[in-house]
Amino acid sequence: MGHSRAEKAKTHKRIVSIASKKFREEGLAGVKIAELMKEAGLTVGGFYKHFDSRDVLVAEAVGSAFGGWKRRVDAAVSGGLGISLSKMIDDYLNTAHRDDPGAGCAFSALAPEIARGDKRIRALTTEQVRNDIQLIAGLLPDNDPRTARSLAILTFSALVGAMSLARAVSDQALSREILKTVAERLKNFVSETPGS
Repeated sequence: MGHSRAEKAKTHKRIVSIASKKFREEGLAGVKIAELMKEAGLTVGGFYKHFDSRDVLVAEAVGSAFGGWKRRVDAAVSGGLGISLSKMIDDYLNTAHRDDPGAGCAFSALAPEIARGDKRIRALTTEQVRNDIQLIAGLLPDNDPRTARSLAILTFSALVGAMSLARAVSDQALSREILKTVAERLKNFVSETPGS
């Protein structure tokens, strides 16, 4: 008996979701297809019913991890709430995010590996970086688009860099200090910027 298209789509989505989480936890090279498929309750042979190659799965999984900030902003707006850059900074630079890379930002978990990835994954990443910079710039009070874009690039880079470093060090006190210091300095810098 064959699977319906709806069942196949649901299975495909489940594989991508599991892969997205595992890649952020263990790295792109650290996850084997057999492990992924076993966690999904499927055989390795079933992988090729859903994906032409591992690279296709990687691109879909990383792509599904992107857009977290936009989803939060959209959810806040649809709930009648506003969202501030200060809140986004606090939501990003905290120990809960640090300790759960599988549910967090794909950039801070995977940027060095993505930089060595194929054209497809780098194109997806480029598009998402542009989107996130634009989203951050839109949260800045500065009316000058060039200044807002520059501040957005600085903010985005500081967030991803701080989270990457906080995860890389073995000293928990230093890790927390990195998160706290960068969050405080970013919020102070943004609030002191002319036009704020």
